[in-house]
Amino acid sequence: MYKVFVNDKPLFLTNQVVKETDFQLFLLETVDIEQLIRKMFNNKVQKAFLYYPDEKEILKKLKEKIPVAKAGGGLVYNKKGEALFIFRNGKWDLPKGGIEKGENIEDTALREVEEETGVGGLKIVQKLQKTYHIFKRNGQYKLKITHWYEMKTSYNGKLTGQADEGIEKVAWLGPDEIRQALSNSYENIKLLFETVDVMR
Repeated sequence: MYKVFVNDKPLFLTNQVVKETDFQLFLLETVDIEQLIRKMFNNKVQKAFLYYPDEKEILKKLKEKIPVAKAGGGLVYNKKGEALFIFRNGKWDLPKGGIEKGENIEDTALREVEEETGVGGLKIVQKLQKTYHIFKRNGQYKLKITHWYEMKTSYNGKLTGQADEGIEKVAWLGPDEIRQALSNSYENIKLLFETVDVMR
């Protein structure tokens, strides 16, 4: 099962038919995806399931209905075991950004972290899970697939938020501060922390 976030509300891609209780179930083959996304953005639908029988094909089917934007990002730890966060649009987030032509996704993730935070000397430790969310740009909905990497660095210089990306603050956060930041973050970011050992 895949979890795609639309305005921080879950849209599950599933090959199981579940009895509806607090959500709506749609057939991926026939759903008017734009209409459903619009309803989720306008808070008319809080949670939905998209059903398709073949789990291996389910994401491919969704990609046929909505354009994809590919991004790379980093969950970066320093020598003290603190994690690197950025603050923009009133929420704590992790540095990430779109892939550029001819770039591989690892390079995208490294470049974006450095551009958005000013942190250098980054090394990828391991690949983390991908996250999925739908956003609107120039009047068109897109599915953003973000490839996340755990990174480490011994950088201890100045942190510089990329102003033209609307980043107001960049900070190294310890375990308690991470918990606090996650209470004002995005569901995708919380999901990422659920799957990594954050309390090192």
